[in-house]
Amino acid sequence: MQKIIVTGGAGFIGSHVVDKLLTGENEVTVIDNLSSGKMEFLEHHIHDKNFKFVKLDMLELEKLTYAIKGADFIYHLAANPDVRLGAQNTKVHLEQNIIVTYNLLEAMRMNKQQNIVFTSTSTVYGEASIIPTPENYGPLVPISLYGASKLACEALITSYCHTFDMRSWIFRFANIVGERGTHGIIIDFINKLRKDPQTLEILGDGQQRKSYIHVSDCVDAILFVVRNIHEMANIFNIGSNDTINSTEIGELIVKEMGLKNVKFTYTGGKRGWKGDVPKMLLSIEKLQKLGWKPIHNSKSSVSAATRSTLGKL
Repeated sequence: MQKIIVTGGAGFIGSHVVDKLLTGENEVTVIDNLSSGKMEFLEHHIHDKNFKFVKLDMLELEKLTYAIKGADFIYHLAANPDVRLGAQNTKVHLEQNIIVTYNLLEAMRMNKQQNIVFTSTSTVYGEASIIPTPENYGPLVPISLYGASKLACEALITSYCHTFDMRSWIFRFANIVGERGTHGIIIDFINKLRKDPQTLEILGDGQQRKSYIHVSDCVDAILFVVRNIHEMANIFNIGSNDTINSTEIGELIVKEMGLKNVKFTYTGGKRGWKGDVPKMLLSIEKLQKLGWKPIHNSKSSVSAATRSTLGKL
């Protein structure tokens, strides 16, 4: 049994990590300020003797240092996950991603804690010229403030590892979808079609082609790597081996909703928004060589996520 902290554990991916960790009879403490996370994602654990929830703003370093004391592992998922938001609010990803990560690393240093798992993103690669994109691709030139903030967090983590004898597992995600998703293309399309079942507006030209992976595969990959590799700094992509474009996602969702004769309209341009990467496919060869592969492809991930989302709305 290990004592594990999950920051952002009331969020979409974080709550699934908590579910999986508690099946292994670990003691799990979630730290979350509930700015985007939801207690309903954790309510089935409330009476579990191995589960604890701490509402805390991680910008408060002293309280954070006390809250994580004694933990064997820290899974750091707390962040503002909305890529588009950076174009309207340039400070949010600085505070909620970079400063929060710095505070966590400082708290770990003061507590002499060693192990951190960090969820990063494909957006650190920017518009990569090599597709599928491997972990050793460079230079890394993010085109969104979100991507820049995650890359800064990665740099802080690896430098703390080398300076203070810590170990890190850094995961660069493709688009993660599934039950409890709170934002993204699937939810946007469903909400639009519920308001107007005849028309679906798609941002950009509808040809943005990206990799999607179901949250169950994502969490399995994280825990598989943590169990099986123990270098000072371990960086892995997590994604599927294929892609799907925005128009194809629209067609899948229309089918899952049982709609017919829906007209698709497009806002134009190759990007859906400022900072949008039109084409993304991560190489997961490194992960597969370790012995892991996803169950779902992009299409089945989107279909499963659509069904679970429709069931909740």
